[in-house]
Parts: sequence; structure tokens; C-alpha cells
Amino acid sequence: QVQLVESGGGLVQPGGSLRLSCAASGFTFRNYAASWYRQAPGKERELVAVITTAGNSRVYVDSMKGRFTISRDNTKNMVYLQMNSLKPEDTAVYYCYAAGPRGYWGQGTQVTVSS
Repeated sequence: QVQLVESGGGLVQPGGSLRLSCAASGFTFRNYAASWYRQAPGKERELVAVITTAGNSRVYVDSMKGRFTISRDNTKNMVYLQMNSLKPEDTAVYYCYAAGPRGYWGQGTQVTVSS
């Protein structure tokens, strides 16, 4: 059974940090590029960051550059998103996505940035 399970979301004050995790199972994770997306209330889902299969290349959306870091550990079938200097506009549900012959989505984890 294919699964992507996100964790690590929560409520954080502006300027704070969170580390999201995504655990993959049921498929050969190391063969899939991994991404984080987010969807704010009333808005479309948008790409946050992408990491290649081996983890040697990363792409970030401009508004996240310098604040967010995507990483992966293929020995643990995990992908991470370290988020620093969080802003209220970062509030969204964050989703993990594995891109391959068939794409897989996680169920999402809520991140709320508020004082």
C-alpha cells in the first residue's frame, strides 16, 4: 500500500521555525523526485520546493529561497522541509508529493503562523 504521511505541522509565531517530515512507504522512494506543495485557504495548491532522486539538486520557489530547505534521506524513505523565519502568509496545508511514473500525494499537515 502506497503511503506518504506528513508530520511536524502546528502553530508557530512569526519568525519561528518548523520542520516538516514526510514518510514514504509502499514504493521505491529513491526512484522518485520529491516535492513539497502548500495550499492556503481560498487559494490554489502551489509548489514550494523540489529535490531530485539522489538529493543533489534542489529547486525553490522564489518567495521561499533562503528560508526553506528541502532534504531527503533515502535510507529512511523520508523527505523533510525545514522552514525558518516563518511569516503569516506561510499559513497553509503542506503536502508531500512523490513524482514518478505515477505521482503520489500525502494527506497534508497544517501549518499556522500567527501571534
